[in-house]
Amino acid sequence: MLELKSISRTAVKSALEKAVTYRLLNEPREAESICRDVILVEPGNQEGIVTLLLALTDQFAEGFGVHLDDARLLLPKIEGEYERAYYDGVILERWGKAQAARESPDNVSCDWLRMAMSCYDKAETIRPPGNDEAILRWNACARMIERAEPSETDRPRPTQPQLSDDLDDEVPLL
Repeated sequence: MLELKSISRTAVKSALEKAVTYRLLNEPREAESICRDVILVEPGNQEGIVTLLLALTDQFAEGFGVHLDDARLLLPKIEGEYERAYYDGVILERWGKAQAARESPDNVSCDWLRMAMSCYDKAETIRPPGNDEAILRWNACARMIERAEPSETDRPRPTQPQLSDDLDDEVPLL
């Protein structure tokens, strides 16, 4: 294994900006690598931990070998009960979306979304004033579930085929 090089503490801010840019460019593996370098220099860097968590969840649907537990292992490192609950919801929501992208049955992805909604419910009760992020995420999950599992009134009802009285084929009706 190659020995990794360490970045300087003075480069941490710039490195985190690059990690965010790589996430926006849909290059989560690069963002993940940068965040891991930041955390080696500053293990408690909250921006680095959260950006790493998000970069890992960006990879769920891509099949890069990132698993749910890889992201959830970061939760204890996140300071603040609200933040832990909120990001736990983000992880579960993105895992649910990844299951849908893999064409898992709707009930599988919807179950993950419901678990995410429970985390968002918890976060909502302890959120800082004016912070409605958990509510926005909860609503997004609810809408995804509604699309995947339409209510009984939204489902088309099967219709009986209409038989014509003037069938001219020679097959007798039984």
